[in-house]
Amino acid sequence: MSFDPLAAGPIATTISPWLSLRGGAMAVEFYKAAFGAVEVYRVESPDGEVVARMSVDGAEFWLSDESPQLGNVSSEAVKGTPVRMILIVTDPDASFKRALAAGAKEICAVKNDHGWRVGRLVDPFGHHWEMARKIPT
Repeated sequence: MSFDPLAAGPIATTISPWLSLRGGAMAVEFYKAAFGAVEVYRVESPDGEVVARMSVDGAEFWLSDESPQLGNVSSEAVKGTPVRMILIVTDPDASFKRALAAGAKEICAVKNDHGWRVGRLVDPFGHHWEMARKIPT
């Protein structure tokens, strides 16, 4: 018997960021509180390391504890991050406040900029997020 990957119908092509960090279990709880994320999938090793797939109103991302032996290091390990996420939401102001209340730190306050309502913050794990919405014209 052969496996047909298309038997269940076409699969949409997507790109989902995968965040390597320290404290995967704490990160899952932070993203739930900060962004209203839902845990879609989770694997936890006996020593407590986590791999989780998260969804914020259908926008998905993955996270896991860092594994330097595989080249997956945290923002803490590299003392920064070359990537930032842009979370497009209905109400950037409310989403930004919720993330701050959950423990994120403000980098740039929410404001109108280049046709967007946008603010930037850093989460407790060193990842940068922009909360944004296109301003209707």
